[in-house]
This record gives sequence, C-alpha cells and structure tokens, in this order.
Amino acid sequence: MKRGLAMSWKRILAIAAAIAVVGLIVLVLLPQPLEVDAAQIVTGPMQVTVDDQGETRSHDRFVLAAPVAGRLMRIELHDGDAVAENQLLAQIAPLPLSAREHDEISARVASAEALQREAEQRARHADEDLGQANKEFERQQKLVKDGFIAPQAAEQAGNMVVTSAIEADAARSRARAAAADVKVARSGLGTARMDGSGAGRVVQVRAPVAGRILRIQDPSERVVAAGSPLLTLGALDRLEVVIELLSSEAVKVKAGMPVLVEGWGGDKALRAKVRLVEPFAATKVSALGIEEKRTNVIADFVDSPGPLGDGFRITARIVTWQADQALKVPSSALFSCKNGWCVFTIEDDRARRRIVEVGHRNPIEAEVLKGLQAGQVVIRYPGNQLQEGARVRVRP
Repeated sequence: MKRGLAMSWKRILAIAAAIAVVGLIVLVLLPQPLEVDAAQIVTGPMQVTVDDQGETRSHDRFVLAAPVAGRLMRIELHDGDAVAENQLLAQIAPLPLSAREHDEISARVASAEALQREAEQRARHADEDLGQANKEFERQQKLVKDGFIAPQAAEQAGNMVVTSAIEADAARSRARAAAADVKVARSGLGTARMDGSGAGRVVQVRAPVAGRILRIQDPSERVVAAGSPLLTLGALDRLEVVIELLSSEAVKVKAGMPVLVEGWGGDKALRAKVRLVEPFAATKVSALGIEEKRTNVIADFVDSPGPLGDGFRITARIVTWQADQALKVPSSALFSCKNGWCVFTIEDDRARRRIVEVGHRNPIEAEVLKGLQAGQVVIRYPGNQLQEGARVRVRP
C-alpha cells in the first residue's frame, strides 16, 4: 500500500514537472509584446501655416538719385541719421551744358508747361461739370418730391454727381502732376551754365519726407551721372514684412490672413496681417541650384516691431486655416493604406487597424473627420512588423 502511494506521488510529480517544462518552453517561444510609442486623441486648437523666411522693409522707401550730371560734394551724413522733411542731403555742381543740351532742356520745359496748361484747363472743365451735375441733381430731387418724375431719374443724377466728382479729383491730380513735371524740367534748365565763365549754381538734393537714412551709396566727393543713386531714405516707424513664397504655396495665401513673425531675436512671436500677394512671380535659384518660381507676400505689423529695422531677417508663419476645437491625431501615427489613411489604436494591449478620414494637416498633427474619437490611444511611428492584433506594450 505504501509502495503504491509512493509510486502515485512520483507519477504526479513527474507530470507536474513535465507541465512546467512545457509551459516554460511555450512562454519562451511566444512572441514578446512590441514596444511602441503612443499618443492620445484630443480635441483642441489647431493651425495650418505656410512657413518661409522673409525680411522687414520700410513701407515708404525713397532712392534719391542725382538730378543732373556733375561733381557730387562729400555727403556729411551717415547711415541711420534722422533727417527732417526738406533737409539738405547732398549738393551737386553741374557740368557745363552744350548749346544742344540747353535747347533740349528748354524744349522739355516748354512741353511740360504746355501739358500743365492743358491739365489745368481739363481740371476747370471737370469742376464745371461737377457743378452742373450738382444743380441737375437738385432739380431732379425737387421734381421727384413733387411727383413729376420717377425716383430712378434722381438716382441717375446722383450717380452722375459721384462720377463727376471722381473725374474732377482725377483732373486736379493730373494738374498737380503736370506742375511737378514743370518744376523738374525747370530745375534742369537752371543748371545750365550759359555765362561762359564755368560758374553755375549748385543743385541741392533735399529729403522729400522725414525719416532715416537707410544707406548712402558712397559719401565721397566724386563725379556722378544723371540718375545715379545717391542714398536711400525710409521711415522706420512703418515697417512691413516681405516673405518670398513658392508660387505653389502663395496661391493658398489671401489678404487679411494672420501672420506670426518669429526668429527675429525676441522671446515671443509678433503678429502681422497679409496686405498683398504680388500678382507676379520671379525665377530664383535655390541653394541646391534648383530654379524656383517665388512670389512676394507683403504683411503689415499688428504688434509694434520694436527694435527691428529695415532689412532684418525673420521667419514668418502665415496662418491659412485655424480652429479652436478640432479633433487631432499626430501626423506620425498616420500611414497610407488601401483605403486612404489608417492608424493603429491600442485596445486591450493589442494593435487594431482603423481607417480614418483626415481633413487639414500640418507637420505635427492632422484634423480627424471620421474614424476616431477623443480619448483613444494611437501608435506613433508604426513599423512594418506591426500587424493587426499584435500584442503591444507602450514604451515608458
């Protein structure tokens, strides 16, 4: 009896040992859970931006050129100096003019004066038309009030008043422009040295507006040709941002879009707003030698530009789309599949493949339109070894 019990216990122990060995072998041979990076689907603010390098620029820049050929006196001012309106900036002693050049300038003066007289006559004619339109409008209003004519006639008369006012203003502007052309022509005539002694009056170059000198081409005394640039003048109290975008990116940008100005040296982004997308593109060569079509996007500062000046380099982020509450998934969790875009979610420590519909995207995250809900956990950077139903463990 005792011997039988001993044999039974030995058999039980042998069976238990065999089961333990088999379990250990199975445990060793079973695939280990894959370590993965994970992120949670959340709802929050999201932006889509077009990013590129740019620079600041004075909104009102004036390149002052030599009005006549002659000897430029040394410019005593320096880059960055503040100047007042009509302040003397440079002086040029004109070269003697030949008789032919003198006749040409005299003819230009006569032509400019004739154009000025014509423009003034047109301005007077436009003023007379405006006065007549006002009288006609008053008569039409009275007739409408008395019930003799329909209101449409008074509306047409009112429209004629507006049109006549615009034409009169344009005519006055043309008259002012013609008067300015006469001054320019006469200034050239005044430089002619016709006394035979070689003495002529010095031509003065003055500041058209108050501002700062951005750059002096060469302050030294020298001989300059007519039209040679002398210096650049600008107003630093009104800066704008110029961003060179690829034409394929510029088509996404519209006037009024917000801009975040970064990388300018400060600790926070400055706000700006797109004013203009230039309607033409220029061919530029990239650092890799690739020809690109680029378009300038001009933005005005909303925040104060602070210490920024003309030509300072910045990084601009143009916001083309934004939402306060968007369901977001990390872009690193998305991968292309047969049905479009897919992700792997983690459910009961296993990877589950889910088809998702994606809306707006940026380099970091994407808007989820369908297929996921807030609170779900997705796998980031899914590898080729990750399959449907695979056991996973979130990497700490």
